[in-house]
Amino acid sequence: MEIRAAVASDLPQITEIYNSIVLTSTAIYNDTPVTVDERTAWWQARIERGFPVLVAADDHDERTILGYGSFGEFRSWPGYRFTVEGTVHIREGFRGRGVGSLLLAELVARARATGKHIMVAGVDSENAASLRFLERHGFVAAGRLPEVGYKFGRFLDLRFLVLRLSESQNRQ
Repeated sequence: MEIRAAVASDLPQITEIYNSIVLTSTAIYNDTPVTVDERTAWWQARIERGFPVLVAADDHDERTILGYGSFGEFRSWPGYRFTVEGTVHIREGFRGRGVGSLLLAELVARARATGKHIMVAGVDSENAASLRFLERHGFVAAGRLPEVGYKFGRFLDLRFLVLRLSESQNRQ
């Protein structure tokens, strides 16, 4: 598969993957599917701010998107400028095949290349597969926020994990 920057023609499939996850899991704390226009606005905002949106394209049909990933601001205050929050979402039927690992590796490389220090991941506390995935890639537990999410008629706990991207040092 090829990991590359998302282009406008990928957005219908990115939207399809996103909406599938919204409707079937607690991986995204959103109850409402989004439109391609809404995902396009998200993509454009990420690109304008210098953040990557990457896709994993199928070897056999490069028009088929197997998953996507991105990172953006963790919080908007200047004191968080060396921290980003990342996300990776994989099309159903292609999970557990290394797609997420390739996307995450490229996101981490790009975050390091832009001088970021920490990558944060927020994961539903019951999403054991995602928690194991991140831990296999070096993320460590950093905290749990009880009942901050709500979906499918119940409150959900959010776990934060972090990956150190660079050595601690004073920066300007």
